[in-house]
Amino acid sequence: MQVKKDRAIKLAHWMRAVTRQIVGKKYWVLGLLVAASAANTAIITGTSIAHNSTAQFAHVSHLPYANPNAPKGGVLSLSAIGTFDSINKWIDVGTPVTGTDYLFESLMTGSLSEAFVQYPLLADKVTYDPDDPSWVIYHINPKAYFWDGTPVTAQDVKASMDALLTKGVMSMRSYLSDVKETQVIDRQTVKFIFKSKDNQEIKLTVAQMPIWSKKSIDGYFDKVGLTPLMGSGAYKVGTIDAGRAITYVRDPNYWGAKPDAGVVVNVGRYNFDQIKYVYYQNPEVAFEGFKSGEYFFRAENKARTWSTGYNFPAVKAGMITKAQIANNNPVPMQAIVMNLRRPIFQDIRVRQAMTLAYDFEWLNKTMFYGQYERLQSFFHGSELAATGTPTPQELAVINPLLPDLEPIQRQAVLSDWQAPKSTGDGFNRDNLLKARELLLQAGFKYQNMKLYQPNGQPAKIEFLSADDKNARIVLPFLRNLQRLGFETSFRQADVPQYLERTRRYDYDMIIDMFAQSLSPGAEQTYMWGSQAADEKGNQNSAGIKNKAIDAVIAKLIVSKNRDDIVLYSKVLDRLLRAGYYVVPTYGKHTDNVAYWKFYEHGPLPSNAIGIDYWWANKDKQAQVMQYLGK
Repeated sequence: MQVKKDRAIKLAHWMRAVTRQIVGKKYWVLGLLVAASAANTAIITGTSIAHNSTAQFAHVSHLPYANPNAPKGGVLSLSAIGTFDSINKWIDVGTPVTGTDYLFESLMTGSLSEAFVQYPLLADKVTYDPDDPSWVIYHINPKAYFWDGTPVTAQDVKASMDALLTKGVMSMRSYLSDVKETQVIDRQTVKFIFKSKDNQEIKLTVAQMPIWSKKSIDGYFDKVGLTPLMGSGAYKVGTIDAGRAITYVRDPNYWGAKPDAGVVVNVGRYNFDQIKYVYYQNPEVAFEGFKSGEYFFRAENKARTWSTGYNFPAVKAGMITKAQIANNNPVPMQAIVMNLRRPIFQDIRVRQAMTLAYDFEWLNKTMFYGQYERLQSFFHGSELAATGTPTPQELAVINPLLPDLEPIQRQAVLSDWQAPKSTGDGFNRDNLLKARELLLQAGFKYQNMKLYQPNGQPAKIEFLSADDKNARIVLPFLRNLQRLGFETSFRQADVPQYLERTRRYDYDMIIDMFAQSLSPGAEQTYMWGSQAADEKGNQNSAGIKNKAIDAVIAKLIVSKNRDDIVLYSKVLDRLLRAGYYVVPTYGKHTDNVAYWKFYEHGPLPSNAIGIDYWWANKDKQAQVMQYLGK
């Protein structure tokens, strides 16, 4: 329930000269600052670093949504769907368990109420040149150590980064592709050198990557299994019921919670003694588990359940709290993805027809209890979303790209794009007639009441899913496709099979979700970039290959101020919508959560639920346990 990001390049000649003369970190840093002064450069060493924004909490004793007096103890228990066979989510094999982020730490970490600002975690300082983003130096907190008591060193940082770049999950390799080299300066100082000076955010991105002990990386980084890499996190693995449940146990010796460590982001954080994830095969069974007290915190994603399901005895007895928590991040784009690697989706008119066949208005009325809104943007609900027709500033970016767009996309990118609407009567007649005409224009033909592709093959589409709750949403869409003459099927796979097929892009259609932060950057390359479309295991699930999109992502990555980020995000938004690569579905600006009443929290952050800062009230917990007879 948190968030992440990426970027940049190389160092001045005088700095290398100083580096060769070092005896220790203390003297090297002193030499660096003297050399910087002599060269009259703007080298900065500080405890925070921001990308096109200002650190609001650089001089506070604790974050505003943390309670420094929060009691410790209790269990945070949540649900997960499916199964697992691995504790390593950083490689492209296996089915990883939920919650492993509690096991490791990064050099720095962001707050939950800012766009892209980093504060100390394993590193207590950062040195950088605002005018030269080709390098960055992180100074490791001398009090940071792994669970086994060994100190975190620059060698561990280098080994972690090298493992991610050579053996890590493909999307992370794309994300970190601007990293040229990781250099060990001394035991507690590490320098990252980047491939270019253009990527302004990469110097922050590297600080968000997980750090493990070099010894464990050398031993089993790329192995599937339930033995965790040696981390420094607040929690260690407790008990594992293979495929069914996992419990993380707070480390009483956790270095980052000690006052002399000086880690401000950890004040009032990690208050639960244990964090447990209970696995279920489907959401309906998981909901029954919540009702009976098998776990105590639930993120509710089903509109019908939220509207009508919370009338069971524990709710009536005042044992459970329902809450809608505002989230200022862009609403995640949940979409029906068409795999452009399949010939049937190559023609944009076919993809337009798919969009017309999706009847949001009817679904929202009959299944969602009117709780959702149609997603009109890949950055829906934020200042990054494109609205109306392009502004003069947007046109200045778009016009040179128009020759790289096909006519329909060219027209759509210049228009006030809106997802098609229906009357909500369940027939969707007008939109289906438009869709039929588009299919005929694309060369599809009808024969004996069946639809055939231009190559004479039957028009068949298989929808792949690992979650049976998708069926009730997808089947009405597939029925509309059948009315257009398509032969459709809904294939439900188990989680391991689904992961394996999606890693190989072996599907016609899937549901995917594209979450965005308020500071988009290099991660856009692995979601929409042409190179990512050919890399197995990457996250360009639609298989988009578009020169104009690549060009705008490149500009977004090198944005030098907030205005540029907003501008290029809006242009990217227009290009993605105009290409009809996915069918936007639905979303909302709040997170629906339900929890047994002993969980408490202070002021909530603006961009997340912030569960790591919640705590358990022991008196209320006793009341709940008495109610449950436990």
